[in-house]
Amino acid sequence: MRFVAVTACPTGIAHTYMAAEALEQAAAERGDEISVETQGSAGSSPLATEDIRAADAVVLAADVGVTDRDRFAGKPIVEGTVKQAVENAAELLERGAAVPASEQEDSHRAEEQHHAESATAGAEGTGSATRLRQWLMTGVSYMIPFVAAGGLLIALSFALGGYRITEAPDVTEHFDPATLTSWAALANQIGSAAFEFLVPVLAGFIAYGMADRPALAPGFVGGAAAMSVGAGFLGGLVAGLLAGAVVAGLRRVRVPKAVAGIMPVVVLPLLGTLIVGVLMFVVLGRPIAAVMTALTDWLNGLGGANAMLLGALLGGMIACDLGGPINKVAYTFAVGGLTTGSETALEIMAAVMAAGMVPPLALALAATLRSKRFTAAERESARPAWLLGASFITEGAIPFAATDPLRVIPSMIVGSAGAGALSMMFGVTLRAPHGGLFVLPLVGSPALYALAIVAGVALSALLVTVAKSFGRRAAENVRSESVESPVAA
Repeated sequence: MRFVAVTACPTGIAHTYMAAEALEQAAAERGDEISVETQGSAGSSPLATEDIRAADAVVLAADVGVTDRDRFAGKPIVEGTVKQAVENAAELLERGAAVPASEQEDSHRAEEQHHAESATAGAEGTGSATRLRQWLMTGVSYMIPFVAAGGLLIALSFALGGYRITEAPDVTEHFDPATLTSWAALANQIGSAAFEFLVPVLAGFIAYGMADRPALAPGFVGGAAAMSVGAGFLGGLVAGLLAGAVVAGLRRVRVPKAVAGIMPVVVLPLLGTLIVGVLMFVVLGRPIAAVMTALTDWLNGLGGANAMLLGALLGGMIACDLGGPINKVAYTFAVGGLTTGSETALEIMAAVMAAGMVPPLALALAATLRSKRFTAAERESARPAWLLGASFITEGAIPFAATDPLRVIPSMIVGSAGAGALSMMFGVTLRAPHGGLFVLPLVGSPALYALAIVAGVALSALLVTVAKSFGRRAAENVRSESVESPVAA
């Protein structure tokens, strides 16, 4: 069999490339040929046209919308998540190999309906919930670079100029290259400008994931309208879904061939933008803004035990599936809070990042100190896990969890929940949405933040070591009993 595949995850950092490697290894074990395109943050090298033509089936292992999906028209398509590819790539290839050749024509017809229905129409193995998650994660994945750039610049401006740097005059009116304050003000204003794109980019690419390029303009305008009426991050989610649905619906309308050529370039963006703009400004904007205000007030009112409980909950979610959908829900909640600029939202971001660093670091520590409790492959995985954990890449724990989930995952949840709760209790703040320990100088109360992470790492490392010790003793007892038991004649 010859396969082509595309892998893509929301952050485009770890899962994307781990899934690609797993597919390549599984194909080699089966004796198949495969070419994989990784649509990650580092960019991608598109699949060669010759490879696509020669392929017997297409595997899409993605948690976001796949770019240029039309290339695969006429090919049997098997879909799965990146987590499925990492944990069981062979099963995805088996599904692709099992698609009868007679289904290629059905797949071709399904692809022709793709633009009119959704970005995943006719594909195997996708339901409404899966498509919704892919659309939302597409928006989040394109938003993250703006969050990272803007958040780090704003955090740097506070580190250089103090928290009153927001009151500095506009750098277009007054900028002195010889003063640190002016550079801090410049960084703050550039970062703030980047933050203004968050909601429009989120809405625009949610719509893009649903209905491709014609939905970009309605999505971006809907997101900008959400910002104008104060609907914020929640308004951006609604605007993106609304824009995608409107454009997808308009594409179902049959038009004369003379008009069909200008539909995607003129008519669909025009009508979509008009409809979404009217709905967001006149109908939906204010109710969503009221909900957003209530949510912000609730977050700002959190304190004491309630704040710690929220930190523990988000921390546990981060470690629950180690970079999977539940992890991304908690991370997206934290990133969305950054748009409000509230103190509690900054504390939530700090708690989520602290919790996300715990699993890889804890497993690396445990595998180093108690190496006999881990397999040779796990000990080998411990080396990159140090760097992955320090960089806030929770997926570094996946090699450990994949082979021993019942002992590893609960231990990681407890430690991550503890780190999140401690971070919230200490009132640590963080404007940077990524970076791990490398953005520690930009953290409010860095010493307390480091203490929360160390405590979580120590707790998880202790629990997983104890869990593996019990498991090993039980196995040894079984073996000893089997040796001592008399052999029947």
